[in-house]
Amino acid sequence: MSKKVLDTSGLRCPLPLLKTQKELSQMASGEMLSVISTDPGTQQDFKVLTEQMGHALLSSEATAGKYYYCIQKQ
Repeated sequence: MSKKVLDTSGLRCPLPLLKTQKELSQMASGEMLSVISTDPGTQQDFKVLTEQMGHALLSSEATAGKYYYCIQKQ
């Protein structure tokens, strides 16, 4: 299973979400996407995004002003 990394550091809402949606649309079901962000708003946004799109948010962590997400495309 492949895993891609998308670094959206420095981008503000809605750009991290838009770039994540675009990346997920190009991936196959079952693939994993790791997203890095510096926008604190993504903590709520990514939860809602994955619920609405039907993907699995496998992990979400915040460390030293960066936010890390692991999403599995369904």
